[in-house]
Amino acid sequence: MPEHTFRVNGEQVTVNVADDVRLLWVLRDLLRITGPKYGCGINVCKACTSYLNGKAVNPCAIPVKDLQPDDEVTTIEGLPATVGADLHPMQQAWLDHDVAQCGYCQPGQIMAAVALVERVAAEGRTITDADLDGIRNICRCGTYFRIREAIRAGARNM
Repeated sequence: MPEHTFRVNGEQVTVNVADDVRLLWVLRDLLRITGPKYGCGINVCKACTSYLNGKAVNPCAIPVKDLQPDDEVTTIEGLPATVGADLHPMQQAWLDHDVAQCGYCQPGQIMAAVALVERVAAEGRTITDADLDGIRNICRCGTYFRIREAIRAGARNM
């Protein structure tokens, strides 16, 4: 079995798995990091949204052979460490706005939200409705209004 080494939430990991196994399964089944959820498996629902080198990606669409030893994967479990706190401001906003119903899509939603806020801040502007419309993560419970409110609140504290 090929060996693959990369970083996850600040730690170097090595796994022995076939080259074509998707990163989502490596995270969930081999490394027991269950924040990224399996939804569609075809890069559509975005329940598995995580970061690869600071960019939002969907690990269900990334073969593990594409990772290099210096690549950094960040999941919802590692998000608070990026700000040196117990909770990332976006996670706190999610709690404050009581966003979650079933909760299944929420890790991916939060990761997508933080990526959006960081991108918009880097562009030197504030979040618009059009920016929020651009988030394509699916929530079967339909908590989109609360998600949008939480993103705006989280952005104020980031």
